[in-house]
Amino acid sequence: MAREKEVVMHTWCVQTKWDAPTIVGGEGAIFHDDKGRSYLDMSSLAESNNLGHQHPRVVAAIREQAQQLCFVTSEWGAKSRAELAEQLLDVSGFEGGRVFFTLGGADANENAVKFARWASGKPNGKIITRYRSYHGATPSTGALSGDPRTTRQAPGMAEVVHVPPPYCYRCPFGLQYGSCKTRCATHLDDVIGWENADTIAAVLMEPSAGTNGIIAPPEFWPRLRHITKERGIPLIADEVMSGFGRTGRWFAWQKYGDAGRPDMMTLAKGLTGGHLPLGAVIVSAEISRRLENQMLYTGLTYGGHPLCCAAGLAAVQSYAQEQLIPRAEDLGAVLRARLVEMKRRYRVIGDVRGEGLFMIVEFVSDRDTATPLTEWGGTSALLRRLVDNGRAVGVSFGVRSNLVILAPPLNITEEQLHHALDVLDGLIGECETQVHGINEEV
Repeated sequence: MAREKEVVMHTWCVQTKWDAPTIVGGEGAIFHDDKGRSYLDMSSLAESNNLGHQHPRVVAAIREQAQQLCFVTSEWGAKSRAELAEQLLDVSGFEGGRVFFTLGGADANENAVKFARWASGKPNGKIITRYRSYHGATPSTGALSGDPRTTRQAPGMAEVVHVPPPYCYRCPFGLQYGSCKTRCATHLDDVIGWENADTIAAVLMEPSAGTNGIIAPPEFWPRLRHITKERGIPLIADEVMSGFGRTGRWFAWQKYGDAGRPDMMTLAKGLTGGHLPLGAVIVSAEISRRLENQMLYTGLTYGGHPLCCAAGLAAVQSYAQEQLIPRAEDLGAVLRARLVEMKRRYRVIGDVRGEGLFMIVEFVSDRDTATPLTEWGGTSALLRRLVDNGRAVGVSFGVRSNLVILAPPLNITEEQLHHALDVLDGLIGECETQVHGINEEV
């Protein structure tokens, strides 16, 4: 049997350096490899397995749907597709809206941009996104992203304008939160004016953290929504990572109620709990009306796949019936308290931020100057060792650059969470010793 390393191309790595175990199963927050080793999943495998591994309800729904109907194109109706769309409109509060199904997050964002341009009557309209963001790895979504990795791709979508991120820990405007008057939002308003609002088809942003690790101040999203409404510009919320309970709400923008409601929302990952590939664009009643009587020049052969929609429907029902959304908020308070306490003891931690079961720990070599362990987009050798050492004792952490991203399955037990944090505490202590040569309270 051929080794995977020799026959498969793997993302985000040098192919000759890829060498990972083969995963053969799992349950809840635990997954297993073919050597009999088990890992406690503290990243939901790329923020996807919000329901944990092999969720019984989702697996049963896939099996049942496979026995009835595996595939039909969107030219034909499918019961699971219609039922899932109804559920998504219900939990999102997009009454009168519609759902367009895709294969994942990147094509959800691509199609959301198409819809915004068509609905606004600006087929070549500009899209405003932010630096230090991620919306996918296709040429078009790479252009939308403000990510150093996308500079290595061929040029993609034209007419994209990037603005500075709402990054309080490293404010791009050199201001302090509390006295900054949300400059990150008012600057965006300035950019709209400079670019000419009539030329802008949409603003696309993540309402909460992605792997960029940025959590905007609470005033930012409502202010952004107010600005885009005043300017008559559609607002697209990329909820690919932050959706489905990750922040303690169905969707991160719901924290702000109607003051934060976007015109469109893109989904994937937690939509099926990672069990099958599926993405979606939810459009408001207003956007739906604008597109109602025109040809929709877009399509995906497997968009709205009945099998995937059955998994999505079971996932949405599981989030609700198992009360996983409020549970994420409660466990998030436990997670935050433990991390804040670690920050008090370890100078290598510069900042702790996040909501629910989506927390970011930013590491620094000097807390006084907030000097990061590595330049953004680079790879911290210290944190790579942290990951390796964690997996050696059965806990899998997710890292990027100088960040540890904590996003465990929403059904992780509190005992499992504390165990993982005990392991993390020890690993950070090792980092502290390597950076500062000591391990003491500060």
